[in-house]
Amino acid sequence: MSLGRVVVVIPTYNEAENLAWIVGRLRAAEPEVDVLVVDDGSPDGTGAIADDLAAADSRVRVVHRTAKAGLGAAYLHGFRVALDAGYDVIGEMDADGSHQPEQLHRLLEALEGADLVIGSRWVPGGSVVNWPLNRELLSRGGNLYVRMLLGISVRDATAGFRLFRRTALEKIDLEAVQSTGYVFQTDMVARTLAAGLVVKEVPIEFVERVRGDSKMSGAVATESLKRITAWGLRERRDQVRRVWRRR
Repeated sequence: MSLGRVVVVIPTYNEAENLAWIVGRLRAAEPEVDVLVVDDGSPDGTGAIADDLAAADSRVRVVHRTAKAGLGAAYLHGFRVALDAGYDVIGEMDADGSHQPEQLHRLLEALEGADLVIGSRWVPGGSVVNWPLNRELLSRGGNLYVRMLLGISVRDATAGFRLFRRTALEKIDLEAVQSTGYVFQTDMVARTLAAGLVVKEVPIEFVERVRGDSKMSGAVATESLKRITAWGLRERRDQVRRVWRRR
């Protein structure tokens, strides 16, 4: 494919019910795309399932981590492995089926002329399936808060279905990224934009998981908002300082 070598990183923790299903769908939808499973020591046997998938398919690789250290930490580990392996495009996708591999082609096509492409729920044409109203309002409201506080135009900065060009990840400097939880997604968008890179959003249909337990909770959402608030206030402070220096 014209984009070069592409890999999708799938972080897992207790996804034994979903992993083989989602990897199979991804391999069927995009046979030229490789898969890198990053398992955080799942006690339910997810790691063993991943090993079986890798043994049966040379385009599937597994990284085993010893402890659950957060979504961002798993992705950062996977990014480093993928960069070391020479991939040109490195993607993110959930293991629970909420991101549909059959729609990955939309992101691949949009990467021409972009450094980061996000599969977005909140742009025209995007949608969610099986979400209660309160969760939709929380996500929409959280993303509005992100746009206002950080001064960015991305409508779904918290989305986890995305593709990075290798050059974008190299310019961001992954060693400087400290976010380990779900706020990692917003952090990476903000860093990409701050580096002067191009971010595109394409509409996707997000489907709530039907098997296994969600890792999102009220405490996780609250912690993310706290971190985003701190970033936003720091950015506003820096903006004021820059204005005063020009005077």
